[in-house]
Amino acid sequence: MPMHVEIWSDIACPWCYVGKRRFEAALAGFEHADEVEVTWRSFELDPGAPPAWEVDGATHLAQKYGSSREQALSMMAQMTETAAGEGLDFHFERQRGGSTFDAHRLVHLAAAHGRQDAMKERLLKAYLEEGELMSDPATLRRLAGEAGLPADEVADLLAGDRFAAEVRDDERAASQLGISGVPFFVVDRAIGASGAQPPEVLRGLLEQGWARRAPAGIPVLATGDACGPEGC
Repeated sequence: MPMHVEIWSDIACPWCYVGKRRFEAALAGFEHADEVEVTWRSFELDPGAPPAWEVDGATHLAQKYGSSREQALSMMAQMTETAAGEGLDFHFERQRGGSTFDAHRLVHLAAAHGRQDAMKERLLKAYLEEGELMSDPATLRRLAGEAGLPADEVADLLAGDRFAAEVRDDERAASQLGISGVPFFVVDRAIGASGAQPPEVLRGLLEQGWARRAPAGIPVLATGDACGPEGC
């Protein structure tokens, strides 16, 4: 049985994209990487967000944290520099914020087709580097196609409520686990790490998770006379 890593994150979360890169680096250096199963879980930083903000990203950030626009721009510049260190090219000046709920539903659809990581990657890049609006159906159809999802299923999903319950289930699970910020990494529902930790920390999480795994079979506390296939 593979070791299961669940990652709660939001598409509208710059630290989540940085965390994805750092986790990928950690996994690449993990001895048992081929025995790790990764699942992306839904988390909305602003579950009440409208389809699109009426203000730009810097103004929205300033309003959210009660800071000045200048302070918000400084925060964005620092985040852009951090992201560049991971090979990412953030463009907050292009950012078009709003609801990410439908994008999360697409990530669930992608999981059903074995394309979850590809879908998550495409959405993060589209939002944080290309300035795409995550609530726009035409945009989501295009991005899903680029990630390899069948067009008919994507269209049906966006026209209905498929996987809406699964998104809410992820969010309820996050609340039950005490997750209030993302990214958040959980190994086998036993141990976790909060935030976009450095690769060495995330690799340590994987190693600890692996060490905690119970050996195959039932622990034997004592042995005695018994009968087996070869006789008694």
